[in-house]
Amino acid sequence: MSLNGPWRFIFDEERKFRQPSDISEWPLEILVPFPPESKTSGIGDRGFHPACWYQRDFHIKTEDGRVLLHFGAVDYFSKVWVNGCLVVSHEGGHTPFFADITFALNESGDQTVTVFVEDDPHELAKPRGKQDWQLEPHSIWYPRTTGIWQTVWLERVGRSYVSKIRWTPHMEEFSIGFEARVIGGNTTGLSVEVKLQHQDRILAWDSYHVIDGDADRRIVLSDPGIDDFRNELLWSPERPTLLDAEIRLKRGNEVLDEFTSYTALRSVNILRDRFMLNGRPYFLRLVLDQGYWPDTLLTAPNDDALRADIELAKAMGFNGVRKHQKIEDPRYLYWADRLGLLVWEEMPSAYQFTRTAIKRLVQEWTEVIERDFSHPCVIVWVPFNESWGVPELTTLQEHRSAVVALYHLTKTLDVTRPVIGNDGWESSATDILGIHDYDFRPDHLRVRYGVEANPEMLFDRRRPGGRILTLDGYPHRGQPIMLTEFGGVAYAKCPQPGVEQTWGYSVAHSDEEFIRMYKGLIEVITETSLFSGFCYTQFTDTFQEANGLLCADRTPKLPLETIADITRMSSTHVHGGV
Repeated sequence: MSLNGPWRFIFDEERKFRQPSDISEWPLEILVPFPPESKTSGIGDRGFHPACWYQRDFHIKTEDGRVLLHFGAVDYFSKVWVNGCLVVSHEGGHTPFFADITFALNESGDQTVTVFVEDDPHELAKPRGKQDWQLEPHSIWYPRTTGIWQTVWLERVGRSYVSKIRWTPHMEEFSIGFEARVIGGNTTGLSVEVKLQHQDRILAWDSYHVIDGDADRRIVLSDPGIDDFRNELLWSPERPTLLDAEIRLKRGNEVLDEFTSYTALRSVNILRDRFMLNGRPYFLRLVLDQGYWPDTLLTAPNDDALRADIELAKAMGFNGVRKHQKIEDPRYLYWADRLGLLVWEEMPSAYQFTRTAIKRLVQEWTEVIERDFSHPCVIVWVPFNESWGVPELTTLQEHRSAVVALYHLTKTLDVTRPVIGNDGWESSATDILGIHDYDFRPDHLRVRYGVEANPEMLFDRRRPGGRILTLDGYPHRGQPIMLTEFGGVAYAKCPQPGVEQTWGYSVAHSDEEFIRMYKGLIEVITETSLFSGFCYTQFTDTFQEANGLLCADRTPKLPLETIADITRMSSTHVHGGV
């Protein structure tokens, strides 16, 4: 049952309230899940507010079983009460949490939930991504997002239920790893039944005993052998084949819990200097996507808006996105799985290096990987961007150690995907060497990266952004090289209300000039065999940044077909794959 909708609301600048009973009046109403800084929330206050409270009533009867209260994301620290009972607290603004609230429910069915949120707008030692610490958005930072910004909902389950599952594809072996965690009550004698099918064809139908609360098995599928038949079951942007799953928790013949899911067969890995998808070289055509909307900020206006963003990216010729400094709503990943769009997932940065910042980053990044591990669309993990939060990589060992540690932690939590330790420059531990270079002159880029370019010269002397590309002790070892930020051509074709001054890394003044500049940049990448992929900046205009291919409201600045024709020039790349 969704709890989105109107909630009572109050700011608490002085932090004078300690528990729900301290609040006698609620002067405001907010529309959840939109943050109070957003227009759609009904409040639209972008001032500095370090703390706030939410409250709403709901009705659910106590019955046999359990009731779970879920929060998709609340920024940053939160406490939750139900009927005055503290049920959960959580730190981290981008990851989900839940509470079993059964013990706190009133038998009458009338319930009240209260949420306290603390989110210091000035603190830089926490993962905050592009949320500005100044009052007004400046440079490449944007309005803040405080409090609830993803869906809130209730779930009724049995006394024993499956709390989470994980899918791990093993394309080379034509098998899929399945893990289920069962909690609540007596788990002795329980089994998990899994039925996998593609359209009307049953691929597997097995039952696994639950041992110590877990069921962990490898589901081996019948391998058709020949590539043409194999490809029918493999997931890719061109053919996003999903395998539907039905899962039941049983004791004997009694069904205690049941639900549907999906998975996919696909592999991603690095082979010498190429990115590989399903065992074949695959050229990545990505667009940088910051996931903001003018009236709702980090929260999507609705589910259709998330789907539309994926359809627009594909319509412009891209086969993937780099979600920049944002952990996106899981529904975005659902639509990316279903429609076929690759996703690079990047941790929102903290901007101070402290022990507290690193502890927070490790905790939240671990939760991110846990949440999104099973999505076939997610192909790369990026814990750091442009040395943000670790600004002294060239001089301080502890900063270098943080990047190396997060790289290896990520590889430990997920051995199936490539990891970029620090994207952009000052690279150390990494599976892909990402370069950020906003030089808008194609002839300069051609000299730097084209057919005559000397990779030795590139890593020793060329310094985009004034930074070295690789740290001492971490020379280029043949990993794929990708231009993971470039372009950023500003074309202020569609002014945003309230945005007085726009900027970009270069400027176009007409459709013709915008086309010429975009095409010139893509041509450089097309001509060189150095790159295994690219990520163009950016998907949409984002507040003061007018360098999107689309306006902030998603109106195309050029015909989508024109953009796609240029973007797909790179598909003829000599190493390109599909």
